[in-house]
Amino acid sequence: MNTKILDYNIFNGTKKEFFNYIKKYNKINIVSGNPEVLYNGLYNKKLFDNFVSKYSIIIPDGVGVVLASKIVKNPVKEKIAGIEVMDDILKMCNKENKKVYLLGTTEDVLDKCIDNLIKKFPKLNISGKHNGFFDMDNCENIINDIKKSEPFALFVAMGCPRQEVFISNYMEELPCKIFMGVGGSFDVFADKVKRAPKWMIKMNLEWLYRVAKEPYRIKRLIAIPKFLLKVLLHK
Repeated sequence: MNTKILDYNIFNGTKKEFFNYIKKYNKINIVSGNPEVLYNGLYNKKLFDNFVSKYSIIIPDGVGVVLASKIVKNPVKEKIAGIEVMDDILKMCNKENKKVYLLGTTEDVLDKCIDNLIKKFPKLNISGKHNGFFDMDNCENIINDIKKSEPFALFVAMGCPRQEVFISNYMEELPCKIFMGVGGSFDVFADKVKRAPKWMIKMNLEWLYRVAKEPYRIKRLIAIPKFLLKVLLHK
C-alpha cells in the first residue's frame, strides 16, 4: 500500500486502512511526511536512514506530497495529518488502557498539553513525560525513565530533525510499540496554537492558515516547489 516518491515509500491508503496496516508491526516509527521534512531527508543521511528504515512508515502529511503522488501517477487516497493520527492513537490508548509517554516542548506547554489530554481522554494513562531540552548524547535518565514506564506509544515533539534523530538513536533500545515525531502537536493540544478551520483543512489550505498566523513560516514554504521539482526531474 505504498506510492514510490523519489526514494521514499509513502503510505497511500486511507487513515482507517493505515491503522489496520500498522498492527502487523512489532515496532513502528510513524513519519509525518510533508515536503519540507522529506526534502531535508534527501540531504541528511541520519534523517534519510530513519525515513527508509524497515521500522518506518511515512504518511502523506501535506498537500505537496499529495500533488507529488499525482505527478508519479500513483495518487494517495487522502492526506493524512500527523496530529490526527496522534489523536486517534491517544483515543485507542484511552479505550484500551495502554500507556503513553510524552517527550518534548517546554515544561509549561507540556503540562498544559497533559491537562487538556486528560480532560479529553479521562482514562488516558500518561506513564511519563519530559521536556525537550536535554543533551541527546547524555540522556540516560530519560531513557531509563521511558524503559521503566513501559509505554505503548512514545510521542516526541522536538521538531525535525531532532525528534527523528532521537527516535533513530533509541528505538531499538526502548520497549515502545509506536514511535512518532509530532513536531508542534503538543502546542496544539495545549491550545497554544490553533489548527485551521475545518473548511480550510478540507480544502488543503491549512498551510495558508498557518502562514497567516505565523508569517515566519513563509520561508519554509520554498521546500514545497523544490520537492515537487525534484519529483518531476526524477520521474
